Amino acid sequence: MSGLTSTSSECIPKSSDLQCDPIIRKYGGKKRGLTSYTLTLEEQKKNDYPIRGSPGCKGYVDTECDQQRTDSSPLFGLDCEMCLTAKGNEVTRVSLVDAQGQCLLNELVKPESTVVNYRTRFSGITKRMLLPVKTRLPDIQTRLKKMLPHDAVLVGHSLNADLQALEMIHPSVIDTSLLFARNEGRRFKLKFLAKAVLGKEIQCEQKLGHDPAEDARAALELAQFFIEQGPAKVAELNLEMLLTTEKLAEVSQNKAVLKPQGCRAQKQLNEPPHLSKPCFLDCLQVTGQKPLLLGRQELDSSGLCQSKPSASNKQILQRALEDVPLSTFSIIQFSLGPDYIAAHRLAGLCEKVRSKLTDMLTIYAGPFEENFCLKSVKKEFGRCGPIQSLTVVTETYQPYVCIQYEVLEAAQLAVESLNGAEVAGSCIKVQRPITAAMLDCEVLIKELELDVENEGVIYVAGLKKTLTEMDLEEEFSQLKDLETLFLPTDLQNGKHRNCCFLKFQKSESAADALGAINGWTMKGSKLRSRNALASGHLWRWIQQMNHSNGKQGGNILHEKMEQLSDSEQDLKKKVKKLDHNIKKLYRSLQNNTLCVVLFPGVNSVHGSQSGLGLMEIKDDGGRSAC
Repeated sequence: MSGLTSTSSECIPKSSDLQCDPIIRKYGGKKRGLTSYTLTLEEQKKNDYPIRGSPGCKGYVDTECDQQRTDSSPLFGLDCEMCLTAKGNEVTRVSLVDAQGQCLLNELVKPESTVVNYRTRFSGITKRMLLPVKTRLPDIQTRLKKMLPHDAVLVGHSLNADLQALEMIHPSVIDTSLLFARNEGRRFKLKFLAKAVLGKEIQCEQKLGHDPAEDARAALELAQFFIEQGPAKVAELNLEMLLTTEKLAEVSQNKAVLKPQGCRAQKQLNEPPHLSKPCFLDCLQVTGQKPLLLGRQELDSSGLCQSKPSASNKQILQRALEDVPLSTFSIIQFSLGPDYIAAHRLAGLCEKVRSKLTDMLTIYAGPFEENFCLKSVKKEFGRCGPIQSLTVVTETYQPYVCIQYEVLEAAQLAVESLNGAEVAGSCIKVQRPITAAMLDCEVLIKELELDVENEGVIYVAGLKKTLTEMDLEEEFSQLKDLETLFLPTDLQNGKHRNCCFLKFQKSESAADALGAINGWTMKGSKLRSRNALASGHLWRWIQQMNHSNGKQGGNILHEKMEQLSDSEQDLKKKVKKLDHNIKKLYRSLQNNTLCVVLFPGVNSVHGSQSGLGLMEIKDDGGRSAC
């Protein structure tokens, strides 16, 4: 896709576009004083700021800065670096700067609890740095309380996290992550804002960790810029477009790095590196758009808004008529019905694969004592991943347990981590079923680990179901080169399972993350991790298999085969009905909607047939055909 790199003139929005800008919608276009940008009490509550009288803030120190704020009240930039301790996030460094950018405080702090992770990559703090430190949190609280005037306004980026770690309450704050408003609750990163607005490079990769004084100064200057220039000038910067351009450049660079060079590398030694053009889905994804996908099966498409598969074309059409007008970009997949010949040929193979996968997802554990606690067994094995079914085997001399998992990684993790362990008072053996089909199971596991789709991907189990995707992104943000977090959900209730997949830019980073995560405690739950085995499409296939009703047999296939007595007539009817669905959907669309209809071709050992594509921009009120 060409024409995506924005020039400076392209980045300036028209005055009519400014009215749609989230900054203008929130603050209007006129300049205001600083008191217009401090968070209200409701905004502080919504964004998890420490509030007086809140049950979660018992024991917090109040700055007692209660004097009424004016537009000339002094601004102070605040930033903290934290480490992970047995207690949670604790402060290890605090920086405070005044309105002139002078650093008033830049102090190391020794945590009260045992440090679990120094988060050196982000904090810059090491064990050696904190060894001679005597300053504790109460000392910092006392100093901050003395330094701040009674009408002080604190400025920071996601300042709620800093105040929570400091265990301090301050009534008047400006949060730059909320000040520079975006749609749908998203937030700009401080590093990006500093570069785009102030023209400053902060949090450079060459440095070890963030400099809290630098971050505090950047947040303060961003707030000062916003107040002095006003919302209209900030909106004219078109930050969303700048961020999109930056992200698309990163996508192109990553694709260029990953693209195999081969023999042509020697010819291009003196040429600049070629940047791959980002695809349309890349553009949508970096702008925060979630395309709508409706069809009879879930497609393996990153960046798409996943939707539960529909049972029929009629159901797809009904949902499309309701949902497409609300979506920026939609993919609607109608089907001509099952490929009867392919189904007939593949039925036996699919059954073999289904049977083998079931065996690979199943483990046996035991022996246990006669009166063992089944709940304890389920809890222990549940830490490896979501369980599909659990049954007690009583035909043996001592009872065993048969467990079928929902994902391959969970079954393999159970075999690796619990074989020989003590569970429910017994030292047990954990193994897969011993059948002829399972003799090459270890070879298959190794092949799956080496699959290119699993490169740099790890599986993490033991997550509490109360954790949200945002919680997990925050907890795992300290992991180096983390690219994507995939949180599988239950097809029935939409709730996430107790596991997730993490994809890293480099295999080395994934290996480092494995070592860090195993034994890591998150919200009181001990995590377990291993390399991923099942790529995205296989995960969905397994889910579909686990939730199928198992009633598809020979009778159904036989009835369908009989309908092929006149296959051409049957196909003609189906195409006519499909054409009717497409026309009906087309008529419901708004004018100026770009419509593309694709009929996929076939290319296989049995023959090839070209596909067909139709494209039109609707501009006639829906009366013409597509």
